[in-house]
Amino acid sequence: MPSGFNEFSLDFEFERIRAIRVQSLLSCFQIPEICFRPRVTELFEVIYEDAELLAINKPAGLVCHPTKGDVYSSLISRVRLHVGEGTPVHLVNRLDRETSGVVLAVKGDTRVGKIKQLFAEREVSKEYLAIVHGHVSENSGSIEAPLGKDEQAATAVKDCVRPDGSAARTGFTVLKRFERSIQAPVLGGGGGGFDSAFRAPHSAFTLLRVHPHTGRKHQIRIHLAYLGHPIVGDKIYGGDERLYLDFVERKLTEAQRRQLILPCHALHAAELRFNWLLKAWVFRAEPEPWFKDFIEGKPSKPDWAEKYL
Repeated sequence: MPSGFNEFSLDFEFERIRAIRVQSLLSCFQIPEICFRPRVTELFEVIYEDAELLAINKPAGLVCHPTKGDVYSSLISRVRLHVGEGTPVHLVNRLDRETSGVVLAVKGDTRVGKIKQLFAEREVSKEYLAIVHGHVSENSGSIEAPLGKDEQAATAVKDCVRPDGSAARTGFTVLKRFERSIQAPVLGGGGGGFDSAFRAPHSAFTLLRVHPHTGRKHQIRIHLAYLGHPIVGDKIYGGDERLYLDFVERKLTEAQRRQLILPCHALHAAELRFNWLLKAWVFRAEPEPWFKDFIEGKPSKPDWAEKYL
């Protein structure tokens, strides 16, 4: 399976020359180097590619569709750079900004409708990995709870379990229960105080394999929080919405970072599986190093998700 990246040497060389000229000019005025955005050399990890399909391991922190003009700031923009001008390309599935893992793209307009239909008709099996707070007592289970808009939330994007919501079902299996030392949040350290659930170090965690049987917005995150085991690093459903609000405004304090524990929520789309064109297709992606390091008890690198904002 091809895993290389397309080279855009000419465009990138022009970009590099322009950046050098601008940086040389501004250096005369002692402009801090932090003002310069580093040149992206690897657009993404390619899992599989042929004439029609492109499977990608999306990094955590990168949005699927653009929210600003930078061609590197969204996955679809990077995909267009990868396939080149003149080739229409479509993302078949989407992941939340902080969720890493398998995203499937289709080149051209001929096949995209059929593949999207497989997703719409729930003919695609999805497998996620999630690290949650606490030890989940059941070895496996299913969460069935309807989801809809959280009208009491401070953030407009937040949904919740509500009786009049859309039906949603999530299955889970425990892969590992583990403990590790975590630096506790500093109370009164600029974070404005925390909910009682976050006043002590979190030492107990569970690694879950998760199968969403429906495709509601934020379904896995909401259902696991509803179970009493929110995903580590979840800024919306982890118990304190201020974390998300301060994150998007780039106001996270060091105490809030320690409260979150991880730079992005620990949810990874590990596998897509479906039948198409008389063939069984399986696309798998490994989690990023910080995800694995956390499970293994290694220190997490200070690689915060604001770099993609």
